[in-house]
Amino acid sequence: MMEVRNGQAQAFVEAQDLMKRVRAAGHGHVFNFWDKLSKDSQRQLLHQLSLIDFGLMERLYREYIVHKKKPDISALEPAEIIALTHQRAHPDETAKMIARGEEMLRAGKIAAVLVAGGQASRLGFDKPKGEYPIGPVSKKSLFQLHAEKLIATARRYRTRIPWYIMTSDANAGETRAFFEQNNLFGYPPSDIFFFEQEMMPALDENGKLILDAPDHIFMNPNGHGGTLTALEKSGALADMRRRGIEEIFYFQVDNVLLKICDPLFIGYHVTANAEMSAKVCAKRDPYEKVGVIGRVVDPASGKAGKLMVIEYSDMSKADKEERNPDGTLKYNAGSIAIHLFNVDFIAREVNGGTKLPWHVAHKQIPCLDTNGKLIQPDQPNGYKFETFIFDALSDAQRVAVLEVERRFEFSPVKNAAGEDSPPTAQHDLCELHAHWLEQAGVKIPRDAAGRLSARLEISPLFALDEPELAEKISPDLQVRDGLYLES
Repeated sequence: MMEVRNGQAQAFVEAQDLMKRVRAAGHGHVFNFWDKLSKDSQRQLLHQLSLIDFGLMERLYREYIVHKKKPDISALEPAEIIALTHQRAHPDETAKMIARGEEMLRAGKIAAVLVAGGQASRLGFDKPKGEYPIGPVSKKSLFQLHAEKLIATARRYRTRIPWYIMTSDANAGETRAFFEQNNLFGYPPSDIFFFEQEMMPALDENGKLILDAPDHIFMNPNGHGGTLTALEKSGALADMRRRGIEEIFYFQVDNVLLKICDPLFIGYHVTANAEMSAKVCAKRDPYEKVGVIGRVVDPASGKAGKLMVIEYSDMSKADKEERNPDGTLKYNAGSIAIHLFNVDFIAREVNGGTKLPWHVAHKQIPCLDTNGKLIQPDQPNGYKFETFIFDALSDAQRVAVLEVERRFEFSPVKNAAGEDSPPTAQHDLCELHAHWLEQAGVKIPRDAAGRLSARLEISPLFALDEPELAEKISPDLQVRDGLYLES
C-alpha cells in the first residue's frame, strides 16, 4: 500500500511540475477546462503535453511566423541529372547499371519504405489512401498493387525485401486491420513492419497551442520528412541493420506507375556511392505544381551550392518560364517523391534529432471557443509545421538524380477530379499495360484519334514488366474491354 501511495505522490509531483512548465512557456490556456475533466482526460492531456518540445515551438513561432523565415533562392542553377537522352545514348552503361541493381537485390541488401500516413479526404474517400480501389478492372487497392509489385520483384530475384510501412496516428489501426483482413496480400509476415510517424502541434496566430477538445491539443503529422526519425525511433532502422540492409527504396502510396526497387535506379545509386538519390521527370508545363531539383547559388560567392528541391511556390515566374536554347524548360527536373537512401546516411541524419528545415502552412484548424464549443473556422487561423524528406538532399555528400518518363513511372492519385485523380491514374495504368501488349505484337483497340477504347489491366504477379509479359502471351491475344491478366 505504501508503494502505491508513493507512486501516486510521485505522479502528482510530476504532473504539477509539467503544468508549471507549460504555464511558464505561455500555454496555460490549455488548462482552461481542467476542473471539468475526468481523471482519464486529465492524464490524456498531460501525456500530450509531455511529448511537446516547447523550446522548439517557441523557435518555430519566432522564426517562421513572426519573421517568416524562407530560403533565399534568388539565384538558381539546374541540377546535374542522368537524363533520358544520356541513357538512350549509352545502352551498355544502362545494362551495366541494371545488372548492378539486380546484384544488390539478389544479395538481400534492399528494403522498401512506404509512406502511407494520409487519409483520402481530398478524394472524398473516408479511409486511408492506400485502401483506395484503384485497379481499373480489378478494383484492387493501392496497397495491394504495391504488395504485388514487391512480391513479384522478390520472386524474380529469389530474395527477401523487407517492407516498412509508415502510418500516422489517424490511420494506423485501420491500415493494420486492412492488411490483416486481406492476409497481408500474401506478403511474408516476417518481412512486413508497420511504424508510425510522429505528430506535431499547430500554433495559433499568437503562437499558442490549439485545443480541439477540452482534453486534446490539435496535432498533425510532422510531414514525410518525419520518416527518417520515425525509422530510427521505431526500431525499423535497427531491424534493417540486423538483416544486412544497405539501401532503402522510399516511395509514397499514391503513385500507380511506380517501379518499386527499380534495378536501374539502384545501380546508378550504388555505383555513384550515393547517400541519397532521386528520380525526376520533365514537368508537364512551367506551371505544374511540383518542386524541381536544382542548386541555389550563394549570393556572396556566386557559386552554386548543394542540391535541393525548390518548391513550386518559392520559384519566381521568370524561373518557372525560363527555357534552354532547345526550347526545354531550364528548371525541368520535377521531383516525384521516389528516393534511395543509404542506411548509414539516415543514421547520421537523425543522430541528435532531425536536421531537416521546417515548412509552415497557414491553415483552417478546428478549435474551441471560450465556452469549450468546437468551431470550424472559415479562414486560416493557425499554422501547421512539417518537414519534407527531399530536404535531406542538401545534407548528402553524393547524390544521383535519374530522369524517367512520366508515362511509364509517374501518375499519382491526389485529387478527386481533373489532373492527378483516380480517372487519370487508371487511364495511365491502362495505357502502360496497353503499351506492353503492343510491344509484344498484340492489337489494341483504339479509336480514330488513337485513344484507348478498352479497359485493361495486368497484375504484377502475372507480369512485372514488358519483357516478362512478352514471354507469357501470344500476339494473337484478343483484347476486349475489361481484360485482366492475373497469375
